Amino acid sequence: MSERITGIGHGLTNYGDPDFSLYLRRSFAKSMGYSRAMLEKPVVGIAYTQSGFNNCHRHFPELLDAVKRGVLAAGALPMEFPTISLGEVFLSPTSLKFRNLMSIDTEEMVRAQPMDAVVLMGGCDKTVPAQLMGAVSAGRPTVMLVAGPMMTGRHRGERLGACTDCRRFWAQYRAGKIDDKEISEVEGKLATTAGTCAVMGTASTMACLAEALGMILPGTAAIPAVHADRLRAAEATGALAVKLIGSKLTPDRIINSKSMENALRVLLAIGGSTNAIIHLTAIAGRAGVPVSLKRLNELSDTTPVLVNLKPVGNGYMEDFFAAGGMGALMRELKDLLHLDAMTVTGETLGKRLEHDSDGWIDRTIIAERKTPLEPQGGLVALFGNLAPQGAILKRSAADANLFELEGRAVVFSSLADLAARIDDPKLDVEANDILVLQNAGPHSESAMPEAGYLPIPKKLATKGVKDMVRVSDARMSGTAFGTIILHVTPDSASGGPLGLVRNGDRIRLSVKERRISLLVDDAELKRRAAAAKPAIEPPSRGYARLYAQEILGADQGCDFGFLKPR
Repeated sequence: MSERITGIGHGLTNYGDPDFSLYLRRSFAKSMGYSRAMLEKPVVGIAYTQSGFNNCHRHFPELLDAVKRGVLAAGALPMEFPTISLGEVFLSPTSLKFRNLMSIDTEEMVRAQPMDAVVLMGGCDKTVPAQLMGAVSAGRPTVMLVAGPMMTGRHRGERLGACTDCRRFWAQYRAGKIDDKEISEVEGKLATTAGTCAVMGTASTMACLAEALGMILPGTAAIPAVHADRLRAAEATGALAVKLIGSKLTPDRIINSKSMENALRVLLAIGGSTNAIIHLTAIAGRAGVPVSLKRLNELSDTTPVLVNLKPVGNGYMEDFFAAGGMGALMRELKDLLHLDAMTVTGETLGKRLEHDSDGWIDRTIIAERKTPLEPQGGLVALFGNLAPQGAILKRSAADANLFELEGRAVVFSSLADLAARIDDPKLDVEANDILVLQNAGPHSESAMPEAGYLPIPKKLATKGVKDMVRVSDARMSGTAFGTIILHVTPDSASGGPLGLVRNGDRIRLSVKERRISLLVDDAELKRRAAAAKPAIEPPSRGYARLYAQEILGADQGCDFGFLKPR
């Protein structure tokens, strides 16, 4: 009964008799209504992440139909399979904790199930890096389809988009400038369609970086979720997956040092999310490619900010799409990019950028190189005795008046401490102080949440203070803004110096020198370290225990040690 193994014949379940295994698999597949002719076609697996707990993906059933249409028309059999889905605001303590779990799920299901190529469907921000991490490790021909951004809403004549505007209105509410009735109105107008956040937050940043890496179809990163072009992109993605069958153009070959440097250039030019540094480091790490924060600074010094979107500028992702999108942006950066980097279409990046090179560009959204929004990149890495292995500042979303500052530390020892005291009228804090949050990094119980966007203390917010220097080992949403120093590494919970800061210590920030320094002598720091309490007991079971045992620092992308290539 032996015959050529194709499609569903890959990776047979082991019953000790391969012919029986294939016979049994076909018989069960036929229970789903497939004909023998259909079961002899090659298979495109579709990693499907629709979930009732993921508002960004609520249009995925329609997208899935379009992907299947493209696969069928190109001559293969589409078969979707579910994986974990990470809806950012629905996960506790934070979605980052489950990114690696989703990457494992993606990798193992791609490996274990019979498919010749893969379409990854993701959007809500941690799903995209999780799927790319898993795909790099699995090494199967893969193309990604991103969800696309939401369209904006309206409030009293003003455009609104999650979630930069949600933070702006919440700050006004905390300062007493708007009342309960208006904040309730705003709540219903921030996120009004399917799709990811309407600004250049983490989800949109990762979509743009997926295009810069060459892992999605050109021109598809910024298409709004509800636009008909998003469905056409889904169909074309399905067709491309069929073309990839038998190809050696796998993610672990597309993602290399050149494509990763292209992605970093794009990240800096779009004023993208700080989270992207962690995610790119993790994705690159799966391919054995290091990401250096010192190299990031070198790139940042020579890469201008060109995209005028919130939270850095004024526009929204729908404007970026209409303005020319990623193609227009990357053509502005052309001489800074590795144009010989290969993409999932089989073309080099240089060939990609030759298409539509005469297309119209809205210069209010995508600036020319000769007139950039900012002369240097949106992100900068800081070092010093407070962050020996680095920290990140999104300078394009910060107040330059605070870039060279020495201030008094006002310390919060945990998220609970922050919540309990930040609005206390008796809190000893002034506008020129530096707020410090400890024990919110990857090794903490809170698993590095987006809590680095410390609120302005209420006693200062009501006086009109809108920004302060804030330092933590946490992350912040890509939709947030302010002079916020994040990802301090090593983190407090792993014994880093951030955990040794005390109220009243002096901290010096110098963006010019790329330094964040704790002005306390080494002898005193050693004394504090010796007196520090022992680390908390790790969880006793389950994924929480695995996470605690295997999590790496932000400088290694917060991946698990055992998932790195040997």
